[in-house]
Parts: sequence; structure tokens; C-alpha cells
Amino acid sequence: MKTIIERSDLLKALNHVQSVVERRNTIPILSNVQLEADNGVLSLTATDLEIEMRERVEAEIVQPGAITAPAHMLYDIVRKLPDGAQVELATDETGGRLNLVAGKSAFTLQALPREDFPAMAQDEMPVAFALPVGDLRRLIDKTRFAISVEETRYYLNGIYLHVLEDGGSPLLRAVATDGHRLARVDMAQPVGADAMPAVIIPRKTVGEVQKLLEEAEGEVSLQVSDTKINFAFAEIVLTSKLIDGKFPDYTRVIPSDNDKMLKLDAKSFAQSVDRVSAISSEKSRAVKLALDKDSLALSVSNPDSGSANDELSVSYGADAMEIGFNARYLMDITGQLDGETATFELADSGSPTLVRDDEDGQALYVLMPMRV
Repeated sequence: MKTIIERSDLLKALNHVQSVVERRNTIPILSNVQLEADNGVLSLTATDLEIEMRERVEAEIVQPGAITAPAHMLYDIVRKLPDGAQVELATDETGGRLNLVAGKSAFTLQALPREDFPAMAQDEMPVAFALPVGDLRRLIDKTRFAISVEETRYYLNGIYLHVLEDGGSPLLRAVATDGHRLARVDMAQPVGADAMPAVIIPRKTVGEVQKLLEEAEGEVSLQVSDTKINFAFAEIVLTSKLIDGKFPDYTRVIPSDNDKMLKLDAKSFAQSVDRVSAISSEKSRAVKLALDKDSLALSVSNPDSGSANDELSVSYGADAMEIGFNARYLMDITGQLDGETATFELADSGSPTLVRDDEDGQALYVLMPMRV
């Protein structure tokens, strides 16, 4: 194999695919990126056996062929090369090393045979549809923060994506919860998604897709089966296994009869929570909200460091009440709000609270209270 490629093009592709590669691997080949040169295209592939990412880049192919090289090391080398450099990648006569030359810089990397590189089985994916980049980004951005990191409840370690009908409208819905908070976001069901199975997209896959969406434009093509999901961008294809588990019935924790309505300025509220939580303990992060007629008092008491109080003018006409929340969870939710105002629907100090974005009727959040 011998190919010549612009440094910036190679760096961009390596940046994408190397992020899939785990830093610690018991299987050496999984530390490598596969390079395939043919027909004017260099294809780069990386996998951790759960996710596979493949990117195609135009390059001058002097001699077609394929090899694998250490992903993070190769990325680090290319990152440190000067802008505008032309990078020559070539295998040596034995095929056991990759030679990289750029200007007067030359590197030789230990390679592993391309035959050892694992290929993810290409299952039949019967459901295919396309989503505008902005819509997929919205589904992920507004739910990702609520994904559980508790490995024992593995079925919560991702975003639950499914189709349904609500009030006669076909929807595509994303849900994430860690048992303390829940995020639910809807959008109109895209054409071709009606037969999609309900799937749980793993946390790592969600993170990789989110990074790709930051640079993407236009549409993303999705293909879905019972066990895998495929995201196809312009020159990048990410294929991931799905979480093999049953997502719980999240509708049971969404309150429907909370009768105390609190309307507030989302930005001012987030800033106030941030201020008073500065002295809260790392362990509890508890902030108390005391509600009275059109008034909200926020307070934090920490035996080790002192106390903090703040007040906001709000719209609230129900009975006075006190309720406690985790400050970080409150700020996570307010950070997702598009509108200037938010509505909190409360019942009592021990029941879940519903948070609605006044500008985005298709998003809602549920937050469990804390004892304070």
C-alpha cells in the first residue's frame, strides 16, 4: 500500500475514528485503525467490537492495499505535523510496518495484519429513514444528560428511541432516565420509521454520534434492526450494537395530576441555583426551594461551610410549600430549555416534579425531590 494525502484531511478522519478506540485493550488489534487504499479513496476503520466507525477520504493512491496501525499514536503524529503537509503512508516490503513521511519528518510504526482486524457482522437492517441533522442533535442534546452511569442497571445506560402515536400524531420519541431525573423529547415521525423496533442506544454511541453531529450538515440516514443501529453521514458510517435489555415503563413516573404551577425565568433561576449551590456539599448538592405567593426563596445549609440564601420573583398562586432538589440536576434541566420561561408542575415535597419548556412543547422533564 502507498498513498499520499493532505494532512488536514487525514487528521480530521483520524480524529473521528480514533475516538472509538479504547485506551486500554486486552486485544492488541483493537488498538489499531485499519487503513484501506483503493480507487482514489483511503478508508479508515476503527472498532471496539461494540461500535464500528468507518470514514472515506479522497487521496492519491499510488499502490492499493491495506494495513492496520496504532490509532492513537498515528493520530498524535499527524496532529503534530505542520499545516499543509503532504503525508505519504506506505507499507514496507514485509507488510509488518507502516512508514509515514511528511517533508523531512519520517516515522515507522509497528503494524498488525489487516486479516486480524475484526469486521462487525452486517445484519439485515429492515428499517431505514432519514433525519435532519438538527432534529437528531435535538433528540440527543435534550436527553443525553439523564442517561444513567450505573452499570448494574445497564438497560438505563442509553437513550430509548421508539415510535408511537400520541393524540393521533405519529411521533419519534427519545427518553433517558437514571431514576433521579427523566428527559423525554418528541418529534414528528419521519417517513419510513413506522416499523422501527424500540431500541436503546448505548451511552458511548450517543456520545460519538453527538460529536459527529457538531460538524454535520443536511441529513443523517439511520438503519435499524433489533440488535444494531447504523448512522450514515456524508463520508462517515457509524454502526453500533444496541443494549440488549428492556427499558422500563417510563410513563408510570410522569405525573399527570400535579396541581401547583410555578412559572419562572429559566436563566435567572439557573443562575440563582448556581450561586447558592457554591457552598453545598459535594455529596448531597441539595438546595431547598420555599414557595409562597409569587415568591421563591432558595437556600442551602452546609454544616461544614455555612449557608446561602437567594430570592426570586416568580408566578405562583398555590399553597406555600418547601421542596428540595439536587442542584446539579436542576441546572442540567434548565440548561436544556430553549424558552425564556419554564413551568414547574408540583404536587408536594415528596412527589416527582414536572418541568416544561414554555417554548418547546415537545420536551418535558421529571425530577425526583430530595429531603433537605
